[in-house]
Amino acid sequence: MEQKVKETIKKYNLIEDGDNLVLGISGGPDSLAMLYILYDLEKEFQKDGISFCFSVAHVNHMIRKEATEDEKFVKETCQNLGVKFFSRSIDIKQMAHNKKIGIEETGRKSRYEFFDEIAQKIGANKIAIAHNKNDKIETIIMNLLRGTGISGLKGIEPVKNKKYIRPLLECSRKEIEEYCAKKQLNPRIDKTNFDNTYTRNKVRNVVIPYIQKEFNPNIIDTLDRLSKLVAEEDEYLTKQIEKIYSQIVIEETPHIILDLKKFNKQETVIKSRILLYTITKVLGDCQGIAKVHIEDIIQLCQNNIGNKYLTPNQFIKIFVKSGQIHFIDQR
Repeated sequence: MEQKVKETIKKYNLIEDGDNLVLGISGGPDSLAMLYILYDLEKEFQKDGISFCFSVAHVNHMIRKEATEDEKFVKETCQNLGVKFFSRSIDIKQMAHNKKIGIEETGRKSRYEFFDEIAQKIGANKIAIAHNKNDKIETIIMNLLRGTGISGLKGIEPVKNKKYIRPLLECSRKEIEEYCAKKQLNPRIDKTNFDNTYTRNKVRNVVIPYIQKEFNPNIIDTLDRLSKLVAEEDEYLTKQIEKIYSQIVIEETPHIILDLKKFNKQETVIKSRILLYTITKVLGDCQGIAKVHIEDIIQLCQNNIGNKYLTPNQFIKIFVKSGQIHFIDQR
């Protein structure tokens, strides 16, 4: 598995000479394996003339009574390895209630915000997340259920925004668990992973096992191959969208404004991708934006009615005015 992670890092240039990383470590099998593998690779890469360093960031979600023990475990592990450790306790349930968004989404955003904060604090240029191949497939299935379009079939990518890297993305959950057992790492087990009230857990614990049993026992590898094909085509299309976007954008500060007439002249498939591309530029991602939201925005632009606006999620407002499409960040 160590060799596979090394090959993934080199294949996608995840780690380069001089990089300073923040590792998001929960204490579970995935992140613990990533910590130990990168700890070993740090010395091995130096022989190849690639020098990098890393620190660990941990978020205590305060959801489970064992969360404090998880934090203590990660802290002690870092002390034993001589790795800098940062942590923060966040009442995710309360925050989700206050913001009126799901616990899963609140936890994800809170983690990334904390990782970004630590990265800025210590001058790190990359953040390593321990997503694996199974996580990627779960995301693809969830995207299919939401109707997020072809690009959703890429799932989780090895590197995002040249900042977030995923060294374990080509390793299966089984390989990671076997690695932890072999190394006697004794990772912490998050019992909420077995709570099927959460969408991802239901996909992981119910949907995928059912598909493996009734249709395709190799569904993980099958969808992984599909995602790589989609990623190649998406990379090409993204380059074309960037060219068209540059021709129709009017302003990017303080918010993004597009030329309505030029936008309406595009084919529907191009319009959809321009909207997703623009929303990503505003928010950083398209989380929660489904096909129906994109269709509604396209219809709004075609109707060209003033004083009408859409809020596909609570973070962005989109409206048409004076021949322009406005994308407003509401965070």
